[in-house]
Amino acid sequence: MFMIMALSVSAIVWVVQAVNYLDFVSEDGHGLLVYFKYTALNFPKIINRIIPFAFMISLFYQILEYEKKNELLIFWINGITKKQFINVIVTYSFLITLFQVFLSAYVGPLSQYQAKQFIANSTNDFFPSLIKEGKFIDAITDLTIFIESKNSDGNFKNIFLSNNFNLANKKKMLKKSEIIFAKNGILINGEKNRYFELLNGKIIRNDGSKIQEFTFEKIRYDLTEYTSGTNKFPKIQEAPSLFLVKCVYYKFTNKLKNVQDIRLGSKNYGCTEGGFKIVLEEFLKRLFKPFYILLLGLIVSLLILRSKDEINYHRNKNFIFTTSFILIVISELSLRYSAQSITGTLFFIFFPLLIFITVYLFIYRKFGISWKLIKPT
Repeated sequence: MFMIMALSVSAIVWVVQAVNYLDFVSEDGHGLLVYFKYTALNFPKIINRIIPFAFMISLFYQILEYEKKNELLIFWINGITKKQFINVIVTYSFLITLFQVFLSAYVGPLSQYQAKQFIANSTNDFFPSLIKEGKFIDAITDLTIFIESKNSDGNFKNIFLSNNFNLANKKKMLKKSEIIFAKNGILINGEKNRYFELLNGKIIRNDGSKIQEFTFEKIRYDLTEYTSGTNKFPKIQEAPSLFLVKCVYYKFTNKLKNVQDIRLGSKNYGCTEGGFKIVLEEFLKRLFKPFYILLLGLIVSLLILRSKDEINYHRNKNFIFTTSFILIVISELSLRYSAQSITGTLFFIFFPLLIFITVYLFIYRKFGISWKLIKPT
């Protein structure tokens, strides 16, 4: 039940998100293969977010179905106690918690990193489809293209290219740019060569200190060096979990200033005082947030304390559902503030533990504790 719901909801969210990613093809010029690989590698991130909600709903529904069909009553008649039943739910909750830790700490970051690499290493396979008549195209990094018109043979008329160069000068910033205008041209888009063949035009270059102007009859403007404007910078969500653990360790042991290599074995991510809050929030999300599932399992299992024949059964059912939903909301909201202060961090870590202990003590006083687990029939 849980796996079916988790996969079904995740698939729906994935399809909706995949539609939004169509901009990679229509606007950024990536090929369909890159698009499908990128969207597929985002699925672990989606299912990781869905798991707590899917687990809560599926467990809630399953226990209600047991009660509706009198299956819980059959358990009690056959000697299975309520405390044993709750222990089984807690055990399964713990296994699902470990599964989500594995997803959030290893599979999710790895898949997101690989997805970013597909984008970073891809070329603009659909480059010709980006060029539209009468529209400025800036999907290519540092390059703006404008085409007034295009005929059926693929020939362009009145082509405008604007290139902003990356500038580097230690004393001052130099603005370097190049503007090209051509009356006619054609795009050559091969596997190894991609360039504009331009006819009858003018080049205006600004190197920061002077402006030069040239006319030409025919030139080739190479496009192979240009890449998509899609964001390719690494994000902390893609960083290895080992890097996060090292960063948090050095920060809380006051050794961060003494660490020579603040990248801590990860070439793309740095551990600094200024960026530590982001690192800490990601660390807590991967390794501590999944334990809210364990608490959800225990809370929902309280449904068995009242049978459907009791007066307050529906009130108890609504209360447990509301409480479980609020716990999911708290886990999301508290995560946002977990890295803002030491109080927020401690609250995020110990709140589910304290509630779990409190609820379990309540069960202990009501039934007594038996750690003998049973196999579900």
